[in-house]
Amino acid sequence: MGRFDGRIAVVTGAARGIGLGIATRFAEEGASVAVLDLDEGQATEAAGGLATGEGQRHLGVGCDVSDSDSVQAAVDRVVGELGGLHILVNNAGVTRDNLLFKMSDDDWDAVIGVHLRGAFLMTRAAQKHFVEQKYGRLVCLSSVSALGNRGQANYAAAKMGIQGFVRTLGIELGPFGVTANAIAPGFIATDMTDATAARVGMPVEEFRKAAAERNPVRRVGYPEDIAAAAAFLCSDEASYITGQTLYVDGGAKLVS
Repeated sequence: MGRFDGRIAVVTGAARGIGLGIATRFAEEGASVAVLDLDEGQATEAAGGLATGEGQRHLGVGCDVSDSDSVQAAVDRVVGELGGLHILVNNAGVTRDNLLFKMSDDDWDAVIGVHLRGAFLMTRAAQKHFVEQKYGRLVCLSSVSALGNRGQANYAAAKMGIQGFVRTLGIELGPFGVTANAIAPGFIATDMTDATAARVGMPVEEFRKAAAERNPVRRVGYPEDIAAAAAFLCSDEASYITGQTLYVDGGAKLVS
């Protein structure tokens, strides 16, 4: 038996990268998983590749997490087709990096809209079901960049906002059997960080090696590392943990 047998999980931004890693782990542990992504075709393809055992069914859903109507439609569809909602992981994200004096209104709004507004809208839609059934697990993706990172004023603000968001929800939703926590990844090897390497003109392996040398464990992280943390925080084993932010960064913040 898996930890999530009979549970229904929603993971946003799950067609690739960290989100897909989390969706994969949940499916392996018995959950039925709704893969939400902006591109429904990619979401459906990702859902189709998840492990499926007895009683499991996975679903790909197109959703713009920054749009209230799109979010409500997605959550209604998940509940209607999969039969409920027990776990929400707010992972969807974008970057629009630039120094403050070069940052446009659109750069700011896009990042805040997906990361912070998206987490708000998804959680507001899901919490109705959590509260009614007196059970729910919420995990939001923050970042070590929440502590400040040159060229990421928008991203850092959004990711620190996530930490305040889960602390508040821990207070509000705790009496209803709902926990709310955040994971703050360090450098994770994904298409997004590979794109950053290309943008700064470095080969991917060299870029990753430099990142590994900046933390005590001397390696980069992988989506599976974040998925392991998410699986624990969304399990019943973590029922006494809420309002917390877990840094999964190889110890990078210890030496930065």
